[in-house]
Amino acid sequence: MQRTLVQAVNDAMKVEMERDSRIVIIGEDVGRDGGVFRATEGLIDAFGEKRVIDAPLNESGIVGVATGMALYGLKPIAEIQFMDFIYPAFDQIVSELSKIRYRSGGTYTAPVVIRTPYGGGVKGGLYHSQSTEAFFTHLPGLMVVTPSTPYDAKGLLISSIKSEDPVLFLEPKRIYRSIREEVPDGEYTVPIGKAKTLREGKDVSLISYGASVHVCMQAAALAEKEGYSVGVTDLRTLSPLDVDAVLNAAKTGRVIIVNEAPKFGSFAAEVAAIIAEKAIDYLLSPIFRVSGFDTPFNYIWENVYLPDEQRVLQYIRKAMEY
Repeated sequence: MQRTLVQAVNDAMKVEMERDSRIVIIGEDVGRDGGVFRATEGLIDAFGEKRVIDAPLNESGIVGVATGMALYGLKPIAEIQFMDFIYPAFDQIVSELSKIRYRSGGTYTAPVVIRTPYGGGVKGGLYHSQSTEAFFTHLPGLMVVTPSTPYDAKGLLISSIKSEDPVLFLEPKRIYRSIREEVPDGEYTVPIGKAKTLREGKDVSLISYGASVHVCMQAAALAEKEGYSVGVTDLRTLSPLDVDAVLNAAKTGRVIIVNEAPKFGSFAAEVAAIIAEKAIDYLLSPIFRVSGFDTPFNYIWENVYLPDEQRVLQYIRKAMEY
């Protein structure tokens, strides 16, 4: 069936809730309203108010309650309306959720999935457009997943729900409804921790994740018209990172990492560091990062702030001319 990314997310939750009665959803407006982006639409009708729970506007409470539910045998999916609002729950995620398995010596696990839309591209302005995934990849014990296609969204979310460890599932909202592809009915999984090569290339490798993957594919197609062979790797999971896939991409000798977070301290820096440590002998040019700017997200100049195919293409030329 042809589905958008948000429809794939909805279907993944429906399939898993039918399979496992322990799965519950908790978040702001996830019930009758179906969530701000309608990702949970129809689930309260299918599973009732005891399994699809409208929470107060309290992110710390949502994640804290979900953590407690998980410790007592449930498998909660906690929705945070926008990633920009997750910070009141930061202490719960850092100090409790991500550390429960380790601090209990493996006696307890906390299989919580925190779903949240992130990134720009929808004219959300300062407080509805941020990409701060790097904060969370710094936490041992927490997996960080971000799909770029409807197929991967469903398969990765099902894998996340099945996991016995906590997962932060980041949904690139600007492609919630702009991409549609064949997504199978029923249950299937996409493995966490495995990147995907979307395009083979001999001259330059683009490495990205989330909505920026599609920018990379467009840039690679433009570069091909100029005679350059450009590969594209979709990380899909930021933590645990598929280091082998990153190093394989580096074999072209020219690597460009594309993401929309502010450049300084972004996840792109970690990818660049791994390549510099483990694959420097391959390199024919510097490792370039094409990112957002080191400013708060700009509403008026959103299209300038977000990396586009033309900006990526400029760096492809720069790498080839080095």
